[in-house]
Amino acid sequence: MLLYGASGHAKVINSILRATGQEVTAIFDDDLGKKNLGDIAVVGQYDPDFQTAAPLIISIGYNDIRRKVAGKIRHRFGRAIHPSALIDETATIGEGTVIMPGVIVQADARIGRHVIVNTAATVDHDCLLGDFVHIAPGVVLCGAVQVGESTLIGAGCVVAPNLTIGANCLIAAGSVVTTHIPDGATVRGNPARVVGNFEAGSPR
Repeated sequence: MLLYGASGHAKVINSILRATGQEVTAIFDDDLGKKNLGDIAVVGQYDPDFQTAAPLIISIGYNDIRRKVAGKIRHRFGRAIHPSALIDETATIGEGTVIMPGVIVQADARIGRHVIVNTAATVDHDCLLGDFVHIAPGVVLCGAVQVGESTLIGAGCVVAPNLTIGANCLIAAGSVVTTHIPDGATVRGNPARVVGNFEAGSPR
């Protein structure tokens, strides 16, 4: 497996892959000052002719950057799913997606491409997560929640059943979402309220 991004997120992905008997052979990174991540070589900027048969995962936590990088990759994309995660056989998981330790994904959930479902998050039945979403540690998505592309749901959030959260939203850590959320909103609180517009490209 190849990674793109020599980050803390890459350390976790490497741990997941090792737990499943896979090896990260090299990491691409645009910062030419980075030479290794632990015992893994950082080989410089992305090269489409490097180990062309190997799958690749984008190991970058920021949703918008992950989206931009995905557009230039010519390798096929892999997935990383920790063996402690409980994934129902009817759930679907897109390419490039990472499922962290302790995650639960219930029946008929659909998880898009290049999604991060972080440590101990719960994605209940019939949820739909768009591409490039990040579900942070400890999040609870109740049944039939829909999350639009490139949205970040912060650590410890709870989202009530049958709600839609739009694309490009930021749901602040610890929020309790009880109403539909429009595209591009920044939301926080219990109950969660829209407090502003999220600017695409801002750190998440």
